[in-house]
Amino acid sequence: MIKRLLAGLFVGAALSSTALPASAAVDNDLPVRWNSGGAVWSTNQGAFDTFLESGAVTDRGLQGGLNGSGWTADEVREGMNKTYDVDLTGVTRFLYSDEGVKFLKNQSSSYFPYWSMNTYAVQALRSAIIMDARDGQISSAGIMAALPTDMRLADFCNTYTGAQNVCAEGRCQGDAQCTSLLSWYVFLPACIQANQMSDPVAEVRSAPAPAPMAQPEVIRGLW
Repeated sequence: MIKRLLAGLFVGAALSSTALPASAAVDNDLPVRWNSGGAVWSTNQGAFDTFLESGAVTDRGLQGGLNGSGWTADEVREGMNKTYDVDLTGVTRFLYSDEGVKFLKNQSSSYFPYWSMNTYAVQALRSAIIMDARDGQISSAGIMAALPTDMRLADFCNTYTGAQNVCAEGRCQGDAQCTSLLSWYVFLPACIQANQMSDPVAEVRSAPAPAPMAQPEVIRGLW
């Protein structure tokens, strides 16, 4: 029963990216379209890869994002490259739970697929996190690279503010650190690691063993 349940979860994770509309179901090349301020500027994956690998900033949108992040460029680079150990099953279980869906909605308040906007925001973000978690580790850089479609940071129509709900209670200081996209990315993997749901069967198995019985031969017979 448990194996069938987990299989269903993994199939759902795989389908979450393909459930996007045809216009959005493409490989991600533009992880951030800065749809805020007076103009729209797209930062491609290559510019982020260059920054994460060498620290070089070759894109003006990325430079603006770094300037408004509340952190130094080196701090953002270190934070986005940091890896966190996770259990794929535990991460998947959380992201498909009621609490997980609520978390994903909260975490995609202004950052979502470029074309479908918040219609498929939960599916897109969940797909990227689970894809990155397949090897037992996640990072901001890995989640970004696994996004199933182009994404935008929206600030328009008096509906979207361009602010993200950084999941860092008591750990961020000031509006920039607590609302900027790159600060959000820095904290996201740690929040996923902290909220992954343990296998209840594993919890039972790891519980302390009962006190030995008075007759050792009986215990040996049970094993």
